[in-house]
Amino acid sequence: MTRNPIKDQVSFVGVGTTGFTRTSDHSSLALALDASTRAIRDAGLDKADINGVVSVGEPGAPGPEVLATALGLTNVTHFTKPTPVVMNSIVDAMNAIYAGSCDTVLVCSSMLRAPWNSRSAANDPFRRHLGGTIGGGIPETINMAPAYTAWASRYMHEYGVGKEPFGRIAVNMRTNAAQNPIAAMRAPITLEDYHAARMIREPLCLLDMDVPVDGADALVLTTTERAKLLPHRPIALHAATVGLGTSDEDQLPSLARHGQHVVIEALKAKSDLWLDDVDIFFPYDGFTIITLAWFENAGWCPPGGAAKFLADNWDSDGNRIVIDGRIPVNPHGGSLSEGATRGTGHIREAIVQLRGDAGERQVPGARTALVTPGGFFFNPQGAILRAL
Repeated sequence: MTRNPIKDQVSFVGVGTTGFTRTSDHSSLALALDASTRAIRDAGLDKADINGVVSVGEPGAPGPEVLATALGLTNVTHFTKPTPVVMNSIVDAMNAIYAGSCDTVLVCSSMLRAPWNSRSAANDPFRRHLGGTIGGGIPETINMAPAYTAWASRYMHEYGVGKEPFGRIAVNMRTNAAQNPIAAMRAPITLEDYHAARMIREPLCLLDMDVPVDGADALVLTTTERAKLLPHRPIALHAATVGLGTSDEDQLPSLARHGQHVVIEALKAKSDLWLDDVDIFFPYDGFTIITLAWFENAGWCPPGGAAKFLADNWDSDGNRIVIDGRIPVNPHGGSLSEGATRGTGHIREAIVQLRGDAGERQVPGARTALVTPGGFFFNPQGAILRAL
């Protein structure tokens, strides 16, 4: 597959965020409105310019109709709520703009800690309506977190590695989050702290799993032609895709083939750019095993080679991963430390970095970012963003 007529034709022009916390008392709608207002203003636009609204389908998050009404939008010609993770919504917005269904799209994702993923939320009577477990109250199964613990064990067995590479990923994210003022978890950790962390599901400990947070991100997209007239440097969607191999965690026969492979094959076919061109890498880190897989499946190292690769590219002085001494990994702290944003944080940070607006964590001369949100099963996704 090489056909990609949409390449570089749609760009990000605005970003907004509330920041992330584990103590918020705001509603999901209030958070969404805050982030959306910030994104529209950041783009140099007015609400009247927005005629597409796409919500990321987080449980409890406001749908596009509610969000559009609350924002006072009166001329919306495209509105959807795709399933998480974030690229489903971004690809929907991109295609809608290119097809002419709308001109300028607001994409918003609002997160709330829920009883199934947060002890503090489980003890809050005002959050009990959000459900006791993911999926609306079903008993825990092999799906979701238990699946990743099973596949982490399988990975360790097949390749004869310990937990060191998982620990390097967790430490990298916390080190980077220390320079991100909107991150929920900023206190530094070491590999010793990682190995001493409370075990949740063997072999994954507390620091292997993303941090439930309250907060929201919003993004504004429009045609690249129009983007060039707006205040910020356009950040083009050079190539973007989602990928589905099998969606059943307990039916995957091995780690040799799943949705991540579909994503990487599609991105390579659609793009003029690849790893040698990348200035920043944004692999998903809902669980550390997911990040290991993205390193291998994107081609930074061979299957089973992530442990050696991370050790070879470990900055001992900085306590973080720097590929080839040049390419940082999730400079915002990722899902493990900024917070579990289902990939919006990865996209937002890529945009901010490529604009040159990341402050003390800015990657010098960054022009191209590879972003790979999602896990193994129903939600692997990817995009290459580039500054124009």
